[in-house]
Amino acid sequence: MLINLSNHPYSLWGDRQKKAAAAYGVTVDLPFPSVAPDADEEEIGDLADLYLERVLGMGAAESFTVHIMGEQTLCFALISRLHRLGIQCIASCAARDVTMQPDGHKLVNFNFIRFRKYTL
Repeated sequence: MLINLSNHPYSLWGDRQKKAAAAYGVTVDLPFPSVAPDADEEEIGDLADLYLERVLGMGAAESFTVHIMGEQTLCFALISRLHRLGIQCIASCAARDVTMQPDGHKLVNFNFIRFRKYTL
């Protein structure tokens, strides 16, 4: 099983990313939480502990991989906890195509390339 802990639901992934995810088994979404910019390290730790419990409640640890993309300090805290338990975590890697609009806004498209393991 692939636990998709991000704000990008599996149903919206492109064919290339879905095909790559199939190597991990069925994909199950777990939305990444909103992290307040004024949250301190203790709050991040508490949120990491909460999401660790949620992930562990989704099945036997040896049967899943966690795709985790989101706010960096929470990702680091949660990935560190998952790694200590021997749970593999991966990131999606994409080519970023940026086009500047006449009004100054950026239009960004991400083209999935591969998954990459987080290593500590």
